[in-house]
Amino acid sequence: MKLRLTKILLTISISTFLFSCNGQVNTEKKSTTSNELLIEKNKPALDNKIWVIYQDSNEQYWFGSNGNGIYHFDGEKIKQFTEENGLVSNQIRGIQENKAGSIFIETPEGISVFDGTSFTTLQPIISENNEWKLEPNDLWFSCNGNANDVFRFDGNNLYQLELPRKDLDKNFGIDTSKLPYNAYSIFGIDRDKDGNIWFGTVLAGAYRYDGKSFLWVNEKELSRQKDGREPGVRSIVEDKNDNIWMGNLSSNYRIRNNKYVKKRIDASIPLKNGQTQFFNSGLSDMDGNLWMTTYSNGVWRYDGKELSRYIIKNSSEQVMLISIYEDKNGTIWLGTDNDGVYRMNGDEFEKFDPKT
Repeated sequence: MKLRLTKILLTISISTFLFSCNGQVNTEKKSTTSNELLIEKNKPALDNKIWVIYQDSNEQYWFGSNGNGIYHFDGEKIKQFTEENGLVSNQIRGIQENKAGSIFIETPEGISVFDGTSFTTLQPIISENNEWKLEPNDLWFSCNGNANDVFRFDGNNLYQLELPRKDLDKNFGIDTSKLPYNAYSIFGIDRDKDGNIWFGTVLAGAYRYDGKSFLWVNEKELSRQKDGREPGVRSIVEDKNDNIWMGNLSSNYRIRNNKYVKKRIDASIPLKNGQTQFFNSGLSDMDGNLWMTTYSNGVWRYDGKELSRYIIKNSSEQVMLISIYEDKNGTIWLGTDNDGVYRMNGDEFEKFDPKT
């Protein structure tokens, strides 16, 4: 079983990602005249900074860039949508689809919905009593780890919610009153096979919500590190054995009776200086293999016994990885920060060019 990753972010300085959802005030539809990309001989069809990859129910692909909007590929033609077409922001952080076939595009400035014709920007409603609910068709957003915690879309309204506050000073030695950002900002949002929703935060560890109560995973390894790093819990993945993996490969967690048990393993990925390598995106594929991406240390696959590493390079530089995605055919895709999109072909990853 696998969790469908909805949030994908770089493991770098946290201040880079602290934006607000100020753009969520316009709910009027904007006319959309899509820009069809000209496939010039020496011009790439996709932006170099593709952070998000998604295949919709029609098996067509969406590629979200970090600054140049979103690209739609139907197998033959590519269309680009930007703020000029109605997007609330050109920085794409997540893509989802509801049962009606509308595409929800998450950005640091809010959430745009594309119904096939035009874009609408959702306006959040603050839940006065912080009323949490969990329905099978809910869509969840964090707006790129903004100053608020989390947003739930129930099909009609977008509700702004807040996670339960904990004593982070006692558990992690963090005085939240001195932080210039929200320690509960959410980076990773995922569902497990039982329908529970998981939230990975900047500094407050991880939460699981089952529709009635919260389970808090308050391990130090999921918060500020001894060396001062604040990687955050950017990815949460459930493997074929029902283990939950969060943020790195040094531990997994078993959940029983609303409690967790941590298991240390010997498969952690070391850096040259002995630090643990955190991964910023992951998935459990159709065969049960666990896949993880690191920003500059390649792609790792764990089959339950051994680790395999894939180094992604072009002819001139190391490819910086942001996200990993498995489509409906079982093909593994990679989104990058400097070289567009890669997909697996056989036993290796190759650059994806929709023109070919």
